[in-house]
Amino acid sequence: MKKTKKRAVRMAMMILALYVGVVGVASASGATEDPAEFPTRAISYVIPFNPGGQSDVTAQYQKSYLEDALGVDVVVRHQPGAGGALAWSNLTKADADGYTIAGNNIPHIIIQPIVRDDAGYTTDELKPVYLFQTTPIGVAVAPDSPFDTLEDLVDYAREHPGELTVSGSGTHTGHHLALLQLAHLSEADFTYIPATGAAPSVANFLGGHSRVLMANSTDLIAHLDEMKVLAIGTEERFGALPDVPTFIEEGYQMTAGIDRGVAAPPDTPDEIVARLEAAFEAVSTNPEFRREMEELGFVVHTIGAAEFAEYLDRKKEEIVTVLRELGEI
Repeated sequence: MKKTKKRAVRMAMMILALYVGVVGVASASGATEDPAEFPTRAISYVIPFNPGGQSDVTAQYQKSYLEDALGVDVVVRHQPGAGGALAWSNLTKADADGYTIAGNNIPHIIIQPIVRDDAGYTTDELKPVYLFQTTPIGVAVAPDSPFDTLEDLVDYAREHPGELTVSGSGTHTGHHLALLQLAHLSEADFTYIPATGAAPSVANFLGGHSRVLMANSTDLIAHLDEMKVLAIGTEERFGALPDVPTFIEEGYQMTAGIDRGVAAPPDTPDEIVARLEAAFEAVSTNPEFRREMEELGFVVHTIGAAEFAEYLDRKKEEIVTVLRELGEI
């Protein structure tokens, strides 16, 4: 009986050792995949916001071009929450193998770790891959609104503090920052109503749930018949909305916009980043893709990983200065 029991124990230990050995070999083979062969399977492209917003629209347009450039499927997934912080926090925990990438939105990706006690990530942790577009931010009201100019809007907000509700995408995002800047410079008081993305914020406004909208140029163009655009956040007039004055023209020294790019997990090998960078470069320089994006109201960029990293450093300094001036930090 004892010998039978000992044999059973020895057999179980042998099976366990064999299992551990097989798992170890499998893990090692996965960890040592040759970066030169990347990619060999589908890539997950995570959008930190709801479907229907600018990040999602761009990814859907990029998808087929990226698949052509990379030779594998690109699966677009959505992970909204905390102004993008949920997806970026998860990206820091993803395998650094290039098979999970995420949209990288500025200023959101910079602001969240500054204003939150624990955003779950730091901006420097996420590895820049490519910066491919900007959408200027504008302020709009309903067609039947009594406000015909930005000054009309600001005057009312000064005289009726907190009464004007403003819809925008997320808290401590590009839309929120633009409104904070406008309120600070005009000494007016607005009530901000954040949504989980650009698409629901526009829906809230069009549904009459707010009187004012902070929105991206693409949404302003798409819904131009359903609103009056009072100002736009470019330095000079925006070509797609030539009749709309800038905030600067209206007397407020501010610009406003959202930059979009893509990032990889920390420690992603440089060879893999370079492969992804080349794929996004091929997309962004494709004449047909550029035409499609510009018709929608996007400003297309072709900024690679190294220059993107330098741009992030500069923007971080600028944004910290602005947040201090606004009393947010």
